[in-house]
Amino acid sequence: MPHACCHTPPPGPPVATYSIVARDPDSGRMGVAVQSHHFAVGSVAPFARAGVGVGTIQSFARLIYGSEGLRLMREGSSAGDALRRLLARDHHMDFRQAAMVDTEGNAAAHTGQLCIDQAGHSLGDGFVCLGNMLLRKDTWDAMGSAFEAASGELHHRMLAALEAAQNNGGDLRGRRSAAMIVVNAKATGDPAEDTLLDLRVEDHTSPVKELRRLVTLWEAYDHNTRGGHHLRHGEYDQAIKAFMRAEELAPEEAELVFWRGVAMVNAGYLEEARPLFRGLFKASDHWALLLTRVARNRFLPHDPELLRTLIPEEFREASEVAEALEHNG
Repeated sequence: MPHACCHTPPPGPPVATYSIVARDPDSGRMGVAVQSHHFAVGSVAPFARAGVGVGTIQSFARLIYGSEGLRLMREGSSAGDALRRLLARDHHMDFRQAAMVDTEGNAAAHTGQLCIDQAGHSLGDGFVCLGNMLLRKDTWDAMGSAFEAASGELHHRMLAALEAAQNNGGDLRGRRSAAMIVVNAKATGDPAEDTLLDLRVEDHTSPVKELRRLVTLWEAYDHNTRGGHHLRHGEYDQAIKAFMRAEELAPEEAELVFWRGVAMVNAGYLEEARPLFRGLFKASDHWALLLTRVARNRFLPHDPELLRTLIPEEFREASEVAEALEHNG
């Protein structure tokens, strides 16, 4: 049985917020997305581990819910069992709000009776929407409806839920920070493989809008990475599609263009890469300098003439570029 609750609030400010914790039934990926007026909510509320589960702890957040909740699920507890065991030893459980989803899609949530109104949660098929100190009491239901109606990958559907909450009034005090984590269904032991997405907006006037921008940028870089992979395997058409999609998502990102050019040179598509670099050099001679440096560090074939082919005469005037070309030669 749970401990009798202490009716004195726990120390620290309440982490009033709204969250969604969910599992995608097709891919098995699991994610958590959160927004709050609390500063840097991503360092406090959400937790996730590939092959284990995801969750959030809010309203006088106690970080042990994350570490212990993940440990219990890793050792075989369902999301519901793990949450019940944590609540059973928490003297301030009536002030807490928490949710967890495990690898099987079991969802569990708790909203303490002393959480500041409006506070509540709704359970769906493999997901939980919850919030406290909200402007309107039906916000968690609006989030669930938006999540179920949305299409696309898990991160897009969770963003739709956050946007629905914001459109419904969101946090009574306003908005400040947001975060999203998405992990794989199975753990490999490689963090780069296990955690697909981990983004935070620590302090912003429109955190959910900014989180969407960051998610879009993450997608652009992901497509760029895929393009490089296809090029290295001689899959030119697939590479071009991936690169084009990356630049559609983030047209202002010169970094994407630069590494696309490097990948194309390495794959033998020199003529296609040259105009990409020329456009970058026109914007800043720093890109020409960077090209000499990556060549020096073997990110390009060690061929002095190749660099001179890629950097036209008019862009060699900067002293550092000229020096670097001489050094590479």
